[in-house]
Amino acid sequence: MKKTPGPAMFKGRQTEPLFILCAVRWYLRYSLSFRDVEELLVERGLEADHTTIWRWVQRYGPELEQRLRRHLKPTNKSWRVDETYVAVQGRWCYLYRAIDSTGATIDFVLSALRDADAAKRLFRKALADPSHPQPRVINTDQAPIYGSAIPDIKKEGTLRRRCRHRPVQYLNNILEQDHRAIKRRVKAKQGFREFHAARRTIQGYEAMHMIRKGQARWVNGSDVRQQIQFINKLFELAV
Repeated sequence: MKKTPGPAMFKGRQTEPLFILCAVRWYLRYSLSFRDVEELLVERGLEADHTTIWRWVQRYGPELEQRLRRHLKPTNKSWRVDETYVAVQGRWCYLYRAIDSTGATIDFVLSALRDADAAKRLFRKALADPSHPQPRVINTDQAPIYGSAIPDIKKEGTLRRRCRHRPVQYLNNILEQDHRAIKRRVKAKQGFREFHAARRTIQGYEAMHMIRKGQARWVNGSDVRQQIQFINKLFELAV
């Protein structure tokens, strides 16, 4: 198949940009390994080594998340915050995540440590995004890291002082359920070998998860074809 010109970010790639995005989408959307994606491409007459697919995910997964941000619907003012475990190089790291009361993803941060500084990074990152209004309440479990992180970011002016911290475990059940969508993909990968690679891959997982939840404007969360068209447009590819 003759390769057609694509956007500059695909320059130097020997594979059609549409097929690259297809492989990246499969990996980020479903609980597949890189070798699984390699086999699926072979079924369609395309050859790409699993290490090449890994490089595509590392390059275009974070790019998808960054380009998606400006198309997200606003979240609400009732936040749920918690962390979950992710294996990196055989050690546990911590994925801090925030969603609103409807289940919409607000933001996430991967940290090597489980401490108040990591929680503060999550809050700063989330509140720097204009699509997230200042929360009126932040629900967490009773971990002491949140009891110190939230007052600190109030003092620095990042978070409004009127925001209420509500440490009630059962109210975070919706977030525990939401963790599972990310954990399934991590489990298929059987852990990460390097921290920065883990962070870039998780950016892609989270971006695809937001699209599937219907957080992108004018994109139906249950319409797979519409989501494919949307992602192609994000990367300036003709549909």
